[in-house]
Amino acid sequence: MDVPEAQKWISHPSQRQDSSTDTSPSSSISENADAQYGVPSALSQTVTPQISRMSHPPLSTRVTTRESVMTRDPSFEVDWEDDDPNNPRNWPTWYKGIIIFAISFSTLVVILYSTSYTSGIYALQEEFNVSSEAIVTLGVTTYLLGLAVGSLILAPISETYGRKPVYAVAMIIFCVLLIPCAQATSMAEIIAVRFLGAVAGSSMVANAPGTVGDIVSDEYRALAFSMWSIGPLNGPVVGPVIGGFVTEYLGWRWANWIVLILGGIATALMWIIKETYSPTLLQKKARLRRKETGEERYWSRYDQRLSFIGLMKVNLSRPFIMAVKEPICIFWNFYIATIYGILYLCFVAYPIVFQGSRHWTLGSSGLAFIGIGIGSMLSICFEPLIRRMINLHAPEPGTDRPPPEASISIVCIAAVLCPIGELWFAWTCVPASIHWAIPIAAGIPFGAGNTAVFIYACNYLVHSYGIYAASAMAGNSLVRSLLGGTLPLAGPAMYEALGANWAGTLLAGLEILIIPIPFVFYRYGAKIRRRSALISSMREDQERGERKRARAKEKIGVEEKAKVQVEAGLGLSDASFKKEYEV
Repeated sequence: MDVPEAQKWISHPSQRQDSSTDTSPSSSISENADAQYGVPSALSQTVTPQISRMSHPPLSTRVTTRESVMTRDPSFEVDWEDDDPNNPRNWPTWYKGIIIFAISFSTLVVILYSTSYTSGIYALQEEFNVSSEAIVTLGVTTYLLGLAVGSLILAPISETYGRKPVYAVAMIIFCVLLIPCAQATSMAEIIAVRFLGAVAGSSMVANAPGTVGDIVSDEYRALAFSMWSIGPLNGPVVGPVIGGFVTEYLGWRWANWIVLILGGIATALMWIIKETYSPTLLQKKARLRRKETGEERYWSRYDQRLSFIGLMKVNLSRPFIMAVKEPICIFWNFYIATIYGILYLCFVAYPIVFQGSRHWTLGSSGLAFIGIGIGSMLSICFEPLIRRMINLHAPEPGTDRPPPEASISIVCIAAVLCPIGELWFAWTCVPASIHWAIPIAAGIPFGAGNTAVFIYACNYLVHSYGIYAASAMAGNSLVRSLLGGTLPLAGPAMYEALGANWAGTLLAGLEILIIPIPFVFYRYGAKIRRRSALISSMREDQERGERKRARAKEKIGVEEKAKVQVEAGLGLSDASFKKEYEV
């Protein structure tokens, strides 16, 4: 074969659609795993990329048909270059700080509205002539349920259209729905509208952790997550303080107007910040490249091949499936939800103690939550020390990182702090002859324990499930919100029947009963993960994808070498070329 013919055969290897040369970071999902976990049939013909250097979005953003992947040309794949300024992880540190502040503040606004309501319970009872305190408390329950339901809906929408549009539109809706709450004429109206507002506000709760992961590297993710969590973890504490003073001096309706003002600021911040979701940005980059060059073969590994309805089916079903079939999810959902539910019950119990037994004013009783806030901030401030404690663990085999169970060591400490704080409060809150500072100080270990459980138990779920982390967290959010929303309903009756001392002791006893859960996972967590069919299939997919990429890169290297020789005039024949380079 002469040189021109050889050049014709190999000079454009990128144009030969040979599935064996595909270097897209994709690997097929175990069909057996899909069948076992009841994932919709759409997934049985899909593939997911291997773990990349970017934050790992859920599977729904990664699905493509086998046929499309096999015919995609790896030479036209659009990805981030190492120093690409459009890559969110390469943005300046100061701008990342602005983003973390913006989403932390916005999440704070959404969360504080859940507890600022509790300060106006007695005022609402009086205005709407409601005899049962439990009925008014339904405003807290429906709000938390709205956060759970909204997370299941808005998370997959953000994975389809990006973070920013979901944040911006959802926060506008959240603010608009504050108006009918402020002008409500019945309890039914308040309860219903608060649910809808929470569905919209859940965009911050569901997607903000993902935004943090979008912009920071793995090394600093825990620190960045701790900085963001200042907002959501202190929201429940700030809410009663604001709600108490506003309700006392301006009335319960103004508690809604104040949140509307704060929500307006949060909405403006959501419109100002840039999109951070890597799949959305890479899709836009591929479209721009196609438009600029006229070459339609440019593609990104996140190009969608499932309809939005298909994506919603996958994202809505997987959290439920994992929540009932994955032992890790079953136990941790129960543990975190119990801790969370007892925390929210405190927002009903504290007013009973400080207003009813100690006769504090409405505004002053909100200040009783400061102890919990101090404890929460201590957990966050000690994050660098905690990170060093975690890094002291031996790395997981095959990696240079500590195993997921390293995070559980912190949860073990937190699991002890929670009942200590609860018992401390239970036996010092009454009688009123005990100085008020003593029960408030009990909130410090209680708040520190709750915060550490939230941060490091959730980190364990994320670390364990990788690309399925969003589904694991969505299921956890649902169970957590269900228990957090229902336990406060029992608060008034329980404290009236048992008294503050024994009611608090009962809650502490419940927290003591579940202490073994983190200790068992710290000791046997690695074995439990290895026995998880879902985690095993995920690991196999990653290994298969790595082997595939290695083979593809090796073959491309051979073809490039052959191309250089042809251009040098060596002119190998078809047979000699294939024999020489084993193509």
